Amino acid sequence: MKQSRSMVSQDSPTRPRVGVTGARGFLGKQIVRELLNRHRPVRCIVRKGGANAGLSHDVETVEVGDLFALDSISLQKTLSRIDLLVHAAWYAEPGHYLQSEKNLECLVGTLRLAAAFAQSGGKKFVGLGSCAEYARSDQLLSTRSALKPENLYGACKLSVFQILENYLPARRVDFAWCRLFYLTGEEENDQRLIPYIRKQLSIGEKVSLTGGQQIRDFMDVQEAAKQIVDIALGNQCGAVNVCSGVPVTIRAMAERVADEYGRRDLLRFGERPNNAFDPPSVVGVPHGGQL
Repeated sequence: MKQSRSMVSQDSPTRPRVGVTGARGFLGKQIVRELLNRHRPVRCIVRKGGANAGLSHDVETVEVGDLFALDSISLQKTLSRIDLLVHAAWYAEPGHYLQSEKNLECLVGTLRLAAAFAQSGGKKFVGLGSCAEYARSDQLLSTRSALKPENLYGACKLSVFQILENYLPARRVDFAWCRLFYLTGEEENDQRLIPYIRKQLSIGEKVSLTGGQQIRDFMDVQEAAKQIVDIALGNQCGAVNVCSGVPVTIRAMAERVADEYGRRDLLRFGERPNNAFDPPSVVGVPHGGQL
């Protein structure tokens, strides 16, 4: 375990140290930035040898091997003096993550992480869930909606939520669970939908798409990070949707991007089959508007 520290703010009762796992990731990096914007001391827990993702020098960084394989003692050392933990690490390779057995490793490792956090004196654990935990519905999804995942990813996320909502409060650790919908924005993986569309349009190549009738709830990753940090630093506990609440079809989103290039003619709707997990509608009730 390798640790580096530079310009970290001093601990104080009103400025609890915040740990962030997956701090080099698409969302994790934005969470770290938002915490720094709010002048919070941050410890980034990242994979050893990971690509340089431009983390600020104003954070403490702890490099580990495989976070989900660490034993309890190593985890407790990594989490020492952390009052609040935002757990953003999880396997999420596009095209593979929904049914990958790596979800099982993430599930078990997350439970071990949460137990070590409680044992090390942590005060609040914030996990990142998914809209994939919900049952299919043509209605807006609130945190009271039915839960029935259709893939291993959603099932593992839901299992973590159900276990930790019972385990952590019994050990006097606050627990919040942020259910993410469809994030997009800065440094998004180029295999995901919107970066793929932009890449093809930028080189004047056709964009192969499904029929595009699916309705989705998109949110910019920076706004999602702000909401997660609000929840982490506030008194909110339990499940919370992190979403826009605005329904947009895949067709409309693709056409919106294509209009930036003036190339709707390159969009080829119906050339691709629907994805493995492709429900007709996934739109959430935002935090603050829960049913």
